[in-house]
Amino acid sequence: MKNILITGGAGFIGSHLVRTVLGPDRPLGAANVTVLDSLTYAGSLDNLDAVRHHPGFRFVQGHITDAPTVDRLMAEHDAVVHLAAESHVDRSIADAHAFVHTNVLGTQTLLDAALRHGTKPFVHVSTDEVYGSVPFGSATEQDPLMPSSAYSASKASSDLLALACHRTHGLDVRVTRCSNNYGPHQFPEKLIPLFVTRLLHGENVPLYGDGENVRDWLHVDDHCRGLLAVLTRGRPGEIYNIGGGTELTNKELTSALLAACGAGWDRVDWVADRKGHDLRYSVDWSKIRRELGYEPRRDFMTGLAESVDWYRKRYVP
Repeated sequence: MKNILITGGAGFIGSHLVRTVLGPDRPLGAANVTVLDSLTYAGSLDNLDAVRHHPGFRFVQGHITDAPTVDRLMAEHDAVVHLAAESHVDRSIADAHAFVHTNVLGTQTLLDAALRHGTKPFVHVSTDEVYGSVPFGSATEQDPLMPSSAYSASKASSDLLALACHRTHGLDVRVTRCSNNYGPHQFPEKLIPLFVTRLLHGENVPLYGDGENVRDWLHVDDHCRGLLAVLTRGRPGEIYNIGGGTELTNKELTSALLAACGAGWDRVDWVADRKGHDLRYSVDWSKIRRELGYEPRRDFMTGLAESVDWYRKRYVP
């Protein structure tokens, strides 16, 4: 792999992957990276400051539904990590159109171009939310998809399109499904950065329902290690769950965030539950551990403290 296209590379996870690939450890050797990103509200060139002057880095502003731009870039690259997506569930409940447009049509545009130019591998990054609520145990890669929101339904659709492209045309597609990511550079609309930034500014935070919804938390460092393992050693046509190994109720997480920010429960507003709110997400990541040697390394409380400190330095005057 010499030239890698990373879609959504100015966002939270994408920019972390770019910084990792071009960082001092160079896990992919002398690979060049091109970022394709439309710079929506959740993407920023500031996330790429560390590599913007790297000789192996290039940035192209554009949307993944722009077929001419996608085609031109695909012809120049021999691997793709597809991270570009609309991803906030609350926004998808309010207006699903952008999620279908970007996540479904955008993915198909990329797949079409990859087929034309023989680009491989094509790592399609998805989410544990496609499995829907998991009342007990953990979802395996063979479990049926039961999405509950327009966001997860659009991601499930794009997963199926990618896998169908492998089965029909033989494109080297590899699908990953990760649990909830956290870490620095995440746009403050997701739970952890939203709560942290509000608490640090002396504001209250909204906790849905009874706070008993359970999520597995995955540090962005570990997620990117998993993505690189799939990119370099994964098998064509396979799905790999990537988990973090720390399941917490939202109430437990809120307690940890309050303590980290020096705040009490009087700063929590209990609000009506979100429509279609899945009770629990949990993925079985034994396949990626067995086949590719993946294990999450980041201790959750340490990673959380580092994340809080990152936001404190950047969001508090």
